[in-house]
Amino acid sequence: MRMSDRGRRPTGGTEPPTRSARGSARARLLAAAAESFYDHGVAGTGIDTITAAAGVAKMSLYNNFAGKDDLVLAYLEARHEEWLGLYRRRLADATDARQRVAAVVDAYVDHAETAHRHGFRGCGLLNAAAELPAGAPGRRLVRRHKEEVEALLATHLAELDGLPAGRVADLAEQLSFLLEGAMARAGLEGDSRRLHRVRELARQLVDAAAGGDAQ
Repeated sequence: MRMSDRGRRPTGGTEPPTRSARGSARARLLAAAAESFYDHGVAGTGIDTITAAAGVAKMSLYNNFAGKDDLVLAYLEARHEEWLGLYRRRLADATDARQRVAAVVDAYVDHAETAHRHGFRGCGLLNAAAELPAGAPGRRLVRRHKEEVEALLATHLAELDGLPAGRVADLAEQLSFLLEGAMARAGLEGDSRRLHRVRELARQLVDAAAGGDAQ
């Protein structure tokens, strides 16, 4: 079933599964959706493909999600949390403000260098958002994710000695733009080289704005 086939939950079927069975089916469905949506796109992935890859009956999908739109939203929320996990792991090793800024960039590098079954295709959130109609909940979620990334940059930049408070928001915006551009190019080229380059560019911008040597 494609996006245009969304609608009412099918009637009939078996009794709802137990909580543990539902959780297991939900996890398998999300994992299958994550791989298929990233590799083949949201519109290019039907419900039958997802349930077959998850090894569950179609009714299991409707026992766990209202429909494909709901599954797409859950997928985007999971990708947001996945990125936050990468960022938090990097942040745990940061010892100063410059390294905390770098942790945001390095989370993008880590995403690009994660094993992808059919290759790296860029930001899964933006790829999905590009397929969704204006005003869709999924697009709003992706926008909030990107705003959160910029806000994290601003938080860490504000901790830098020597950076005027009036420069924080502008520099955070510049860095977020650099990251998105590098991510788009990295996705097209299928590797992380552009993201390693943007890490160096970010360091140079921060040093120019705040002074001092990067660590």
